[in-house]
Amino acid sequence: MLSLAMIENWPVPTAAAAVVRADGTVVGTHGPTAHRFPLASVTKPLAAYAALVAYEEGAVELDEPAGPEGSTVRHLLAHTSGLAFDEHRVTAPPGTRRLYSNAGFEVLGDHIAKAAGIPFPEYVRQAILEPLGMTATTVDGSPARDGVSTVDDLVRFAAEVQAPRLLDPRTVLEAQTVVHPGLKGVLPGYGHQNPNDWGLGFEIRDSKSPHWTGASSSPATFGHFGQSGTFLWVDPAAGAACVALTDRAFGPWAAEVWPPFTDAVLAELAA
Repeated sequence: MLSLAMIENWPVPTAAAAVVRADGTVVGTHGPTAHRFPLASVTKPLAAYAALVAYEEGAVELDEPAGPEGSTVRHLLAHTSGLAFDEHRVTAPPGTRRLYSNAGFEVLGDHIAKAAGIPFPEYVRQAILEPLGMTATTVDGSPARDGVSTVDDLVRFAAEVQAPRLLDPRTVLEAQTVVHPGLKGVLPGYGHQNPNDWGLGFEIRDSKSPHWTGASSSPATFGHFGQSGTFLWVDPAAGAACVALTDRAFGPWAAEVWPPFTDAVLAELAA
């Protein structure tokens, strides 16, 4: 794909990208796709997917208590538990505001580790990484932000999310459906959004503006970006997903180059 070569012009030391269709066909790659990059918050979809495996295995229920009083596993996944961004401090009643929370994902990881009887990083490895052959990926430390992976590995994950083998497709559909519709909140790096829609561990584009995806991205697009200059989106309307990893922290440069890059990728897919 010619559009992927646009990463050559990004103001970053190293970048790699790829596009994969739902059937696992890699449409194109560019850059060092085997290079391991810190994922920052792109770790969250991996952690969320592992949580959904725990749900299907019966280790946890989505609506069982977890986190602050009144909060559930579902609240933690959807950033509606009321926990603060990076502190284990309650700032709102569960289900009333979309408060993006790293702390919430850390509580989620601890909750699943206790339910499963193994450390959460090991649970992610057994539930997601090993079955998908993601041998270069680790999710050690915080399940909110400490993952390390490659484009090659995340392409496998992006194919799985589009055509699930590890989960019932209905569970994945629920993960990409808005939880607690209509809630306002801050999308980190992009300010207040009304509504600020999320599913179970995945951000949902809907009509957000400004946004890190493209102007031509469908409202159904879902995924995540990370403060380490990384993103993964799945656009069901395009029937494809895109992964881009860099080693420069997110900032104005990313807000400037990511949307036209995504639009170019989508245009090439549609051609």
